[in-house]
Amino acid sequence: MGRLCYFLGFLLLATRLPQDAAKQFHDALGTERLPGYVREHNHLHGWSSDENEWNENLYPVWKRGDERWKNSWKGGRVQAVLTSDSPALVGSNITFVVNLVFPRCQKEDANGNIVYEKNCRSDAGLPTDLYVYNWTTWSRDSSWENGSWQSRHHVFPDGRPFPQHPGWKKWNFVYVFHTLGQYFQKLGRCSVRVSLNTTNVTLGPQLMEVTVYRRHRLMYIPIAQVKDVYVVTDQIPIFVTMSQKNNRNSSDETFLKDLPIKFDVLIHDPSHFLNESTINYKWNFGDNTGLFVSNNHSLNHTYVLNGTFHLNLTVQAAVPGPCPIPSPTPPKPTSSLATTPKSYPNTPVPTSDDLLELNEILDENCLINRYGYFKATITIVEGILEVNIIQMTEVLMPMPQSDNSLMDFVVTCQGTIPTEVCTIISDPTCKIAQHAVCGPVHVGDTCLLTVRRTFNRSGTYCVHLTLSDNESLALTSTLVSVPGRDPVTPLKMANGALISVGCLAVFVSVVALLVYKKHKEYKPIESSPGNVIKSKGLNVFLNHAKVVLFPGNQEKDPLLKNQPGIL
Repeated sequence: MGRLCYFLGFLLLATRLPQDAAKQFHDALGTERLPGYVREHNHLHGWSSDENEWNENLYPVWKRGDERWKNSWKGGRVQAVLTSDSPALVGSNITFVVNLVFPRCQKEDANGNIVYEKNCRSDAGLPTDLYVYNWTTWSRDSSWENGSWQSRHHVFPDGRPFPQHPGWKKWNFVYVFHTLGQYFQKLGRCSVRVSLNTTNVTLGPQLMEVTVYRRHRLMYIPIAQVKDVYVVTDQIPIFVTMSQKNNRNSSDETFLKDLPIKFDVLIHDPSHFLNESTINYKWNFGDNTGLFVSNNHSLNHTYVLNGTFHLNLTVQAAVPGPCPIPSPTPPKPTSSLATTPKSYPNTPVPTSDDLLELNEILDENCLINRYGYFKATITIVEGILEVNIIQMTEVLMPMPQSDNSLMDFVVTCQGTIPTEVCTIISDPTCKIAQHAVCGPVHVGDTCLLTVRRTFNRSGTYCVHLTLSDNESLALTSTLVSVPGRDPVTPLKMANGALISVGCLAVFVSVVALLVYKKHKEYKPIESSPGNVIKSKGLNVFLNHAKVVLFPGNQEKDPLLKNQPGIL
């Protein structure tokens, strides 16, 4: 009896040996799964099942926490950074990029070897040897180049040979990508990219895992593991930017009445899957103006009433996809079926013609409508719509006085009454800001005010003047010529002075910086949830300045107008 038990135990052990010896890819690459993971998936084009055997002799497998990880690389640990251009519309390609980050003072040279950086090596007290890993020398000094060794060692973990592209011997890292029960192997340098077609990828969040090996004599050593979540969706990923002239802060979804708001739709399509598609944009602005349909990604809309409005956008695109399978044609009832209704089959049986039509359809592609959606709740309020300098006069002072010149700017505006005025004075080239002054505005029901500013010497200046309240900020600009101190010579007016576009382009950044530094204490920029891209901080005012200084067809010239009857 004892011999029988011994013999049965030996047989049981023998049957387990092949299974234990043959490690599979899913054993070597980890088993972490996202919630809702299912084992069976559609085949990914160019990928292989992770039930294939893994060559553990050539590619050893180290679990997390194994002490051997500490010595897998000279001078420290290598980090792998995995990124993707997710989210991806189903049917498009999603691209993954892995970059290796070496320990301090190490880099990859043109031959694929790892070397110490010259300027860093002496400071860090590193060895005088230039190389961390000189794989070129290893290849020459070993039998690596021998044909028999190549067939045994120039292979991936599943035994497939390396693709021998030009310069492939300088590629010393093996990357194994793993997702949805399938894997993809790639030979490369310190940075690689892999594209995956998402036609057969399950919708929703998925996990991509990557294991990186390096050459080590006649085998490969694991040096890094990394993972990241990517998303595949059947809805077109869209983002919407909303901007408006004179709006102080578009990020709070508050805009001004009677000024056009520019809506710009950005479709996230890095693989250009939708390039050949006809895309329609259907807008409902929530103000009873009806439905607007356009094939342009940008649209202007003006709200003429104050209040809260619910914006809805639907983006539609026709994309190639598999044709739907038609339902089989039910057979015609015979006389026996007519007399015995219960004998009629519940499930119609396809005829030969149906099968032929089905095979033809499966070989074709049809157009499938995909949709993207965007919703926002926006608030419309009163604001400063326009500002103009209608008069400039020099303030005459009795002699003797200082060399300073005083000038009064008479300013009008439309819309709400401003609470603050700022003036920025720059040099004649409009590049260097010389003086910035801000102060409160004290006016009645009519927006008419006089702003007095001091010029410490004669010459030509760029003057930018802004009026603002809690919700809006309007800007105008002009050139001013200040004469020398002569009490009988009035100031030369600068009506209709033209500032070159080049000067304005340079000056915009100066205006934005100075005025933003003044205004940022008024109202903190708040973040807003949702899928809206909104500029913040300095970019907000920079957008204001650009809109005012470079107006479109609907905008008025911000420069000083020729006003009849003005001195």
